[in-house]
Amino acid sequence: MADFHLKIVSPDGVFFDGEARQLSLRSIDGDVAILAGHIPYLTAVGIGECRVYTDDGEPRRAACCGGLLNVTKEGVFLAPTTFEWAEDIDPERAKHAKEKALSRIENPKNDASKQLAKIKLQRAELRLAVAGK
Repeated sequence: MADFHLKIVSPDGVFFDGEARQLSLRSIDGDVAILAGHIPYLTAVGIGECRVYTDDGEPRRAACCGGLLNVTKEGVFLAPTTFEWAEDIDPERAKHAKEKALSRIENPKNDASKQLAKIKLQRAELRLAVAGK
């Protein structure tokens, strides 16, 4: 299977810069998989699991939230708002974030804080799911 150049860069730094066989992630319109030769494509990234497949075997998994995915004939550029490899996720911290979000949903200060808490809950649950696999 053919490879393509993939670069993953978030505000926290460079997470991947090399050759990949496939990139799978959640866009705002649903799940997408990118292979070599994909048509040019630009989309907003949703909240979901990201998988990077290389020739090394098992995919590397990550929690990926927000940002942009840009596919060109030169390569693929993923610029997520937040990105954490599965092995870097602290499950205890994610559990604490989930509990805090649930508390804020139950006792919101206003509608905006409730909406923000729902997003934080979704992110915490994603981090727990990715860390737990």
